[in-house]
Amino acid sequence: MIKGIDHIGIAVKSIDEAKAFWVDTLGLKYLRTENVPGQKVRVAVLAAGEAIVELLEPTAADSPVQKFLDKRGEGLHHVTFATDKLAGHLQALKVANIGLIDEEPRLGAGGALIAFIHPKSAHGVLIEMCEHHD
Repeated sequence: MIKGIDHIGIAVKSIDEAKAFWVDTLGLKYLRTENVPGQKVRVAVLAAGEAIVELLEPTAADSPVQKFLDKRGEGLHHVTFATDKLAGHLQALKVANIGLIDEEPRLGAGGALIAFIHPKSAHGVLIEMCEHHD
């Protein structure tokens, strides 16, 4: 059911400041920035070859990314795996008693359907699952 790693998300205080390192210093290719109002986050999408890195900047004090920054500071926020049957995958995880933050898919960056697995069920790693509709 897993097609591969889709992207990694990195929580940052400021996309503009973080881009100086990720793009100017490391040489990742800047693709776009978009707002995801449902998650209260601004996302800069960068390419590292075929891999994607998302810089996540909170847009509200109650954003999950802001809560992450307050607790842990900047850094790796989540790993995202691509799937072509997200709803079915979530149902299988639920049956297996895996803790889910999202029991139903919701809209994420780039128009993808997304859902998160609770880090307590994934050895401390926040896992996002996504399904793209090209």
